[in-house]
Amino acid sequence: MGVARLTDIVAHLDALLAPESFEDLGPNGLQVPGAEEVTKVVTGVTAQLELFERAAAAGAQLVLCHHGLLWDFLPRTIDAKAKRRLQTLFDSDLSLAAYHLPLDAHPEHGNNALACRALGFDLGEPFGMFKGSHVGFVGRSAEGVPVADLLERCRSAFGQEPLHFAAGPDPVHALGVVSGAAASTLGEAVEVGLDGLLTGEPAEHVMADARETGLHFLACGHYATETLGVRALGDLLAAEFGVEHEFVDIPNPV
Repeated sequence: MGVARLTDIVAHLDALLAPESFEDLGPNGLQVPGAEEVTKVVTGVTAQLELFERAAAAGAQLVLCHHGLLWDFLPRTIDAKAKRRLQTLFDSDLSLAAYHLPLDAHPEHGNNALACRALGFDLGEPFGMFKGSHVGFVGRSAEGVPVADLLERCRSAFGQEPLHFAAGPDPVHALGVVSGAAASTLGEAVEVGLDGLLTGEPAEHVMADARETGLHFLACGHYATETLGVRALGDLLAAEFGVEHEFVDIPNPV
């Protein structure tokens, strides 16, 4: 088992993901420092008490996640819930690092690039503007992906039944892919002439909007669409630094 310095791991992730390039909803990178040396990394989608407890039980020194603890929209006070989470990290000498939009947008290890490839599309141009940056991609297929095949690929890639508003063409040649809560990018998909949009969460208005503009809309789960990138980062750290990696799955139907 390899041993790596926490500072080297975080520096590697910062250089890879370039968080300074994004205006995000909270800080990216190291959020809570713990042990200086790391032999095991636990990855998960969302920072929460169960993730920290399972990481501690697994003997990890670093938790790496997509949704961290610190957000601009949360209160700036420490309530009982936040105290329990932080106390678990402190008691176990666990570090916490989180990468949000930079992980969505990365063209190799990011949620959306990996989703495009898992669905059998070639990675096309950046797509899905949020706070001045594109965080998704267009998946393109010259021969087209039949809708029935696309739905089956979604089930396989994300592990759950997609919500599908089927108003677009069959087969699908160009699909906007933006993980998480990006139903608002349907208009962008219309503007650039795509056949459909895939994201995590639906919004009430998109059924009518998709029908009236002739696009497919697929909601495959906020959590489910954001397991890909953080798992890839954990595997990358294992390969680069020789540390052990374990992904902790805490499924969320949303």
